[in-house]
Amino acid sequence: MLKKNELLPVVLFAALASAVGVGAVFADTSPAKPDPMQFARGAKAWAANCARCHNMKSAQDNSDEEWHVDVTHMRVRANIPGDVARDIKAFLQASNK
Repeated sequence: MLKKNELLPVVLFAALASAVGVGAVFADTSPAKPDPMQFARGAKAWAANCARCHNMKSAQDNSDEEWHVDVTHMRVRANIPGDVARDIKAFLQASNK
């Protein structure tokens, strides 16, 4: 069992840990503003890469999560570089609103 003089650091540590945890809950989690150049690169890459094998479908056909899965899957299947896949995903997710 802790003595009174040993209890103070434990209580202070617990209070600090609680404050940090509460701060994390209220942290700004808004998504970053899309880069207009990334959007343009993504549109161009979508037309150049995806249209080779697929009919062009509307970006509004899928949610952000569905586009994430689709782009990740097609990155592997079509051997699309990571930076190009990120541009395509950014374009599709920004366009589906």
